[in-house]
Amino acid sequence: ALVVRFLTKRFIGDYEANTGALYSRKFTIDGEQISLQVQDTPFVSLEDDTDSICCQEQINRSIYWADGFVFVYSITDYESFRLLRPLHQHIRRIHPNANIPLLLVANKGDLLRARQVSSKEGLQLASELGGTYSEVSAREHGQGVHEAFQQLCQELSRSSSSCNGEKRRGLHLVRPKSPNMQDLKRRLKQALTSKGKSATTL
Repeated sequence: ALVVRFLTKRFIGDYEANTGALYSRKFTIDGEQISLQVQDTPFVSLEDDTDSICCQEQINRSIYWADGFVFVYSITDYESFRLLRPLHQHIRRIHPNANIPLLLVANKGDLLRARQVSSKEGLQLASELGGTYSEVSAREHGQGVHEAFQQLCQELSRSSSSCNGEKRRGLHLVRPKSPNMQDLKRRLKQALTSKGKSATTL
């Protein structure tokens, strides 16, 4: 929902689980055009009674080629917040020395009455992991989502410039090809059509 909000400025609440979709789009940041690929990874979970994460191999492949990370949790679900430290540790094992931009996003900011994770906890974790923090509502406030992603894009642009074109060494996985925005628009249309039919049936 966050990715689609960012790319299309629309909110759709129903998605297929664990699709791992990859999107590509060009943006202008600080007067410079950049090509951004966003990998919407499948769900990550904690293994039973441990602080180790259980994730699909697709996530590991994404971690290898990613230039930045967006950690998303729901303020109404403490478990989604709890797995972020182990996920960050997993990423650091793959990139032990890389300084990769990180954005921590607390979603569902419109559901304050159901809050389980405070803003203070989110800020503390972002500081601990060396990232920036944003609390947003993909449903209610698309501008907040856009500003959060734009901030990460700016950090990525600065990070890319400081590297002088150098690539991280030891990474041999090819960056995957991504569909164009036409594919995303097609999927959105299908979701809206399906939603409309359900509403008519009810």
